[in-house]
Amino acid sequence: MPARRHPTARQVRLGTELRRLREAAGLKATEAASRLGASSVQMSQIESGISGVSEQRLRQLASHYACTDDAFIDALVAMATDRTRGWWEEYRRLLPAPFLDLAELEHHATSLREVALPYIPGLLQTEDYARAVYSFRVPELPPADVELRVQHRMQRKVILEEPAPVPYEAVVHETALRIRVSGRAASRVQLSRLLELSEAEHIVLRVIPFDLDGFAGATSTMKYAGGAVPKLDTVVRDAPHGTAFIDSEAQLGAFRTLFHRVEAVSLEPDQSRDFIHRLAKEL
Repeated sequence: MPARRHPTARQVRLGTELRRLREAAGLKATEAASRLGASSVQMSQIESGISGVSEQRLRQLASHYACTDDAFIDALVAMATDRTRGWWEEYRRLLPAPFLDLAELEHHATSLREVALPYIPGLLQTEDYARAVYSFRVPELPPADVELRVQHRMQRKVILEEPAPVPYEAVVHETALRIRVSGRAASRVQLSRLLELSEAEHIVLRVIPFDLDGFAGATSTMKYAGGAVPKLDTVVRDAPHGTAFIDSEAQLGAFRTLFHRVEAVSLEPDQSRDFIHRLAKEL
């Protein structure tokens, strides 16, 4: 397969998982390449996501690595043979790669869970809210770039609006509900949108009020995307240097625990709707 100049996060993840399988089997890259009838350069490119791998070769590697987790292998095969060119490809070379990687991750996710503290989650934002957030960037973005980002964010919502939408759960702190990133009217519309979405069967919205005891998770903001199997789950966090995609098994376990802790101290969905309704009436 031809080498890729810019592999996506999903392609890099596939290569990472193959490398982890090899290392768990105690094989060096040169040994794995020899068993596959490939060069060490080809093996390096496969494990870095620069080159693709066929289903036959992937299953051969899994056999050489003594991997007997059939569900995991099938999930890797699905990643390797996927030829989806989603709507996000329209933005290639127009937006930074992490925007496209996030949309692709959400498209393939089996479930999504978020903890949001300073802002309303992107998937739940209105256009005015998203535009205000992007317009506040420093250095300031040109108007055309702001609109591209807003448009991309609005298109990401398709996963919540499809006939078979992805199950979605968000825990939102009162901070995000009260901060007026735009005007009073825009805030009122945003809260109304949250109430509307919270009525959907596939969406669970919970709130953490300021006066609720037992919440010390000020750095808990995250997006947790469920994979085809738990080993392929991914956590997305905003970092000072950009968007970080986290996939090590130990870290995934820690973030699962963190989400459950945050969820445990939040209001129940019905209580959360009542809380948002009261805030909206105050505006």
